[in-house]
Amino acid sequence: MLECCAEGYKGFVLGMISNDYITVFSTCPQSREGLAPSYIQRVVDVARWSEAAGCEGMLIYTDNGLVDPWLVAQLVTQSTEHLAPLVALQAAYMHPFTAANMVATLGHLYGRRIWLNLLAGGFRNDLMALNDPTSHDERYERTCEYAQVITRLLAGESVTLSGRYYSVTNLRLAAALPTELQPRLMMSGSSPAGLAAARKVGALAVKYPKRPADESPQEEGEDSGVRVGIVARQSEEEAWRVAHARFPEDRKGQLTQKLAMKVSDSHWHRQLAEMGAEASRESDPYWLWPFENYATFCPYLVGSYDRVAEELGRYMSLGFKAFILDIPPSEEELTHIGAVFERAAAHLPS
Repeated sequence: MLECCAEGYKGFVLGMISNDYITVFSTCPQSREGLAPSYIQRVVDVARWSEAAGCEGMLIYTDNGLVDPWLVAQLVTQSTEHLAPLVALQAAYMHPFTAANMVATLGHLYGRRIWLNLLAGGFRNDLMALNDPTSHDERYERTCEYAQVITRLLAGESVTLSGRYYSVTNLRLAAALPTELQPRLMMSGSSPAGLAAARKVGALAVKYPKRPADESPQEEGEDSGVRVGIVARQSEEEAWRVAHARFPEDRKGQLTQKLAMKVSDSHWHRQLAEMGAEASRESDPYWLWPFENYATFCPYLVGSYDRVAEELGRYMSLGFKAFILDIPPSEEELTHIGAVFERAAAHLPS
């Protein structure tokens, strides 16, 4: 399950699929689970499990209620040999020069590529607390300009820009990054505005997926990904037993989820909520129960190795190349997930 492959795609090597590779990311534990020293050890453990499983990187969240993602990224980098931090980056939090300097500093100190998850959304209350009333679609326009400044600085340019959101004159970094350490970009592609922005800046567009049967094929040559959790075992019964034990009913979480719907203008949040209101299909591995109980933000695929691999393979056949997993509860769980990806790749034509 561990090997290296073409530039930019070094995750779970599942075999070549139409001359492309599938890239898999895990997700870092959130500081809401508890702080140091237990949180530090939890981050280190998950990072090392993810690296051992062959993940390309690990998503690190950001919002008003979490510890700084850049300090967590440094912890991840120090604790692993090649795992790439996928740092969530919100324009409202940090000037693009500062962000570019953080990427360059980590790159030069550790010789490690950083991935950037460019955020335009967020909880409305968080944005209002920052006095940021910018509308949903306009935030994506701002993020495009933000990404332009960052990428030009990291490429070694002296940047002069008089834009709608940022104005800089002869701005440059002390030392540009070499080509092999230039960051790769991700951005939400769930809304039309997000997808257009991702295409504009050359970012990998990631979405919270519908059922494979309800998704459309991705455009040829376009990098796309999905955010999805997986619980798989040898049998359907065992997988569902594990899934229900991990995500029991939580009335407080359900109320929190309803409140979150009221304070979010997120396209994907509304989309998942609407799908959760639909009746589940018989023997359907697509499961929104954790989302409905505010235990996580992504749909899950639950079932036997073969059944989940079939659904995963359908996403791959549609052109989704990157998969961001939920926070792994254990190293063993990543072994089960790896078995699913191996089967999914085997279902695809060579």
